[in-house]
Parts: sequence; structure tokens; C-alpha cells
Amino acid sequence: MEESQRFPGRILQGRLCTAVVILSALLTFAVAGNAQVPRGLIVIFQPGTTQAARADSAQRAAAVVRFNYSIVDAIAIDAVDANALAILQQDRSVIAIVPDWPIYGVAPQLPPILPGPSPSGTQTIPAGVKRVGVPRPSSDGAGIGIAIIDTGIDFGHRDLAPAAQWFTAVGTSCQDDHGHGTHVTGIVAALDNGVDVIGVAPKSKPYCVKVLDRTGAGSDSNVIAGLDWVFRNHAIVSPTIRGVNMSLGRSGTPDDDPALRTAFRRLYDLGIVVVVAAGNDSSVEVSQQVPAGYPEVLAIAATTAASGQNSCLFSTAIRADTASYFTTDGHYDRNTRIGVTISAPGEEQEDTNLACLVSSLGILSTQLGGGTTRMSGTSMAAPHVTGIVARLMQSGMSGVENVRGFLRSSADRIGIAPLDSPTTGYTFDGEREGIARAP
Repeated sequence: MEESQRFPGRILQGRLCTAVVILSALLTFAVAGNAQVPRGLIVIFQPGTTQAARADSAQRAAAVVRFNYSIVDAIAIDAVDANALAILQQDRSVIAIVPDWPIYGVAPQLPPILPGPSPSGTQTIPAGVKRVGVPRPSSDGAGIGIAIIDTGIDFGHRDLAPAAQWFTAVGTSCQDDHGHGTHVTGIVAALDNGVDVIGVAPKSKPYCVKVLDRTGAGSDSNVIAGLDWVFRNHAIVSPTIRGVNMSLGRSGTPDDDPALRTAFRRLYDLGIVVVVAAGNDSSVEVSQQVPAGYPEVLAIAATTAASGQNSCLFSTAIRADTASYFTTDGHYDRNTRIGVTISAPGEEQEDTNLACLVSSLGILSTQLGGGTTRMSGTSMAAPHVTGIVARLMQSGMSGVENVRGFLRSSADRIGIAPLDSPTTGYTFDGEREGIARAP
């Protein structure tokens, strides 16, 4: 993919601009309306039910167990027939059986990112990294482990140094076979080594946790398995895992999968900060997204990092810090802790042409196979904040709510940004929480 590739967006408002073009398949996050076909079931047991007892229950129903978790009292099984389901429902140790919903780090229609040529041996500071105030000498994420729960990481990329310890819920390798996870990792932790790009926290250590396949698709059970690995290993790896980036999600409600929600609660109680992409559907609220709608996470919306170019007679240039036309938003409720915690760059800029069409120039980051590429989406906004979290942890901060509070109180342009998007059909209904700023 060429670095100059742009992602078409919507037509701007204006007297001659009445149609709407939504090419959300080119955005790197699942949108509402995707076909939701469960891959199996998640069986939730009474608290304290041992893993052995859970396995016995599955065996009695002739169910194939995919995962038997430590983080929650649950197992994930393949789809079963009505007789097996009845056996499980009659099991006194079983308290709930829920669908194993599909979850995405990318829209299902988006093809894998193909490797491209590496640029010359120079290093670029991407616009998004600059916008959040990096680099600066105060911190760089050194000594902080960050789990990247995604499609994997390109272990051979010269600008990335992932940890030796990893986990995959897909196949037998954590090597990225899509590109999304590699791009996300670079935004967090691309090295300051004179080539390609630099991340927000270049000395943080990314841990590969693969839960999405080569198409960018996974399931709730895969995500729980990834969180389970973090839960069991966060304190025994070096450096310890203090934060998690999850540029993935699906439509849903906070109570539609109790096992998934409980897994996030367990990490929250440990003080592990989980940063989540808010979503790429501007027609819905964060509260309608999973896991972005959970109060235990930091949901991140997307903005432009720089002002765009304008050739449309009936509009002005789309400015830096404008809400991305695709971003899911939602006012943050301080009582429920649900809503967008903060915004961050999810694209470099939005340009308009003579026909008043908007195109999104993506965030520059590391590419599968070497070099760099551009991608747009809240998937790119979240890792900017994850990098900031690593820097805060390095400086001694701990506790999810302490981090959330600092991000919100130290943001740039509080009460002003995100600016309203001028694109057709977009209505900003969040708050002007500002743009995330690195310490």
C-alpha cells in the first residue's frame, strides 16, 4: 500500500453537496450493521467452579472446549446441537449461556494490508505523534509493558521490538498476517532508531496478543482468552504489563456478554489500563459499542491531526482537531464512567476536492513486511493514548481512574476540541473533552 493512499469519506455539506458517500469498509474498525453470527457459545459457571469441573460439564454434553479460562468462571465451546445445549442448561453449576459474538479490529470487507517497499533510512515523526506532544525528554515509556490485543505484530519489522513472550488465540503464531496490529503497535512503540517512524512511547515494550485472524475477525471468546493471558502473566513478565491497547470492537450492550465484561473488570481491579477504540460509526453512541461502552476502559474517539486542503467552493478547509467524520462519540458521564474519555488523532487530515468529496489521509505507522503505511480510524486514535499511558506509568502514576483523570484534566483545548465535523449527516453529540496530551 502506498504511503500516499487516501481513504474516501463523505461529501461535505453545501448547496451542491447533498449526497452522502460512506465507504466505511475502508475504515479500520467494525461498524454497526455487520452480520452477527456467533461462532459458538460461552458457558458461565457458578463462582468457584474449578476448571476441571467445567471441563467435565462440557464432556457430559459432548461439547468441544476452545478455552477454559482463569480470569472468569467460564468456558468457550464450539456450537452444539439442541440436545447438548439442554444438558448444559440443566447443569446446576451453569448460570448462563451466551452467544460467542464476532468482534473485529477491521471492517470485514477490508482486505489484508499487503507489504510495501521500505522508505529510505530516515525517521519521520508522524503528525499524530506530534499532535499529542511527542517527542519530549520527560518520558518515553521505558520499563512499561503494553499488551497489543489485535491481529498480531510483525516480529521482523526493523522499527519494532516486541517482547519474546506472546499469546495467540488464532493458530500457533503471533506473527501478524493482516497488518492492523503492526500499524497499531508502531503508533504506541515504534523505536527511536533513525528509520521509519517514532511512536508515542518508543521505549515501552509491546507484548503481542493475537485474537484476530488474517481477515481482522475474532470473537468474544478470543478476546477473553487474550485478557486471560494478560491476567495470568502481567506480573511475571519483564517489564510488567501495565496497559492494554484494544483497537477492536462490535456493536452491543454492556450486559450482553457477562464473561467478557467480568474479564475487563478483573484487569481494572488490578490497575491495568485498557485503552479501546470508540468505533467508526458516527450514527451510534459509545454506549452501544463493546468493549468501548464499558466503564472499566478508556474509550478514545478520533480527530484530525492537521488541517486539510480544500478545493470545494462551498466550504473551508477542515481544521486540525476536527472530529473525524467516521468517529463514534458520546458524552462522558462521570457517574457511570461511560462515554468518550478523550480524543486523539485517528487520521492525519481530511481534504476536500472540487466535487466537495472528503478524503482521509491516514496516520503514518509501521507496515507488515517493513516500512510504513497509512491507516485511518479510531483504531489509530487509541494507540496514541496508550502510548501516553505508558509514559504516565513510567513517571509513577498508577490506577485506572488516576490515569483517566489526568488525561482529561491535562488535555489540550478543553472545551473547544473536538471541533464540529462539516460532513453531511454528522452531528457531534459528545463533549469538548480536548485532545490527549503527553506528559
